[in-house]
Amino acid sequence: MNPDVAKWSVITAGFALAFAAGLAALAQGRAVSSAAEAIARNPGAAGDIRGSLLLGLVLIESLAIYVLLISLILFFLYPFGGGGA
Repeated sequence: MNPDVAKWSVITAGFALAFAAGLAALAQGRAVSSAAEAIARNPGAAGDIRGSLLLGLVLIESLAIYVLLISLILFFLYPFGGGGA
């Protein structure tokens, strides 16, 4: 395999992970901030808000996990496996 392709595949995987982790952290921070504000305004709805918050956090984190999986595929399959099966 071309060493340039292997090098750029690893660099791209790293940047994708950093970008996804940063955006996921920002989104989670905004979600928690909004949920805390909503609970402060209406404490009676804390249960519903907490459930919606947890579902949203799971979906946000799943996007970061998908990027991790794709980056691992790029990192391990293509540069070192010669393109896979």
